[in-house]
Amino acid sequence: MKNIFKSGSFLLVAAAFIFSVNSCSEEDTQPQSEVTSNINTRNLQSQLSDLPMEALSSEEQSSLLFMREEEKLAKDVYITLYDKWGVNIFSNISKSEQTHMDAVLLLLTKYALTDPVGTNAIGVFSNTELQHLYNELVTQGEMGLLEAYQVGATIEDLDIFDLANALDNNDNQDIKLVYEMLSKGSRNHLRSFYGNILNVGGSYTPQYITQAEFDAIINSPKETGF
Repeated sequence: MKNIFKSGSFLLVAAAFIFSVNSCSEEDTQPQSEVTSNINTRNLQSQLSDLPMEALSSEEQSSLLFMREEEKLAKDVYITLYDKWGVNIFSNISKSEQTHMDAVLLLLTKYALTDPVGTNAIGVFSNTELQHLYNELVTQGEMGLLEAYQVGATIEDLDIFDLANALDNNDNQDIKLVYEMLSKGSRNHLRSFYGNILNVGGSYTPQYITQAEFDAIINSPKETGF
């Protein structure tokens, strides 16, 4: 009886160990911050209503239209890569990107600008540059899971770069508020994708922001306050 008990105990311990390892592995491949990167658009709408409507420069107008579609690019690529790989990070962050698109749409509505997205389906863009980039990124991301994570990092890398440039050329309080929220979300998403890249033994070199900026982001805590 003792031997049977010991054998049964050993099997239980072994099973528990295997379950623990598998659970840790699953958790390691999941993003840790994308839920906190969802923008509360109801609260944002209230904040935007309290800020003045200021004259739009041609650069500010162009950046709003471009940013609306660039956030769609992120969302659409992640939806497509989730369909390919079934990994939750793409589904979770695509939902976050939808709130980022919605945030920009609030500004388009406030300033009576025509939405470039309209009823465009997934993978369809008014901006030809973004259309080409979408096609290129999806092709790369479907090559393998590591490549898919690297595509995610590239998108967030580009978002951070473009938003920084847009902020430099903007002086409207409401646009600045939204762009700073988007930047914060993109930094969180970059941290998540980079963590997954490391988990599968890969690496990522920034293509748009500087190495120093990249290092500062990945070595700093996840951001909150959306």
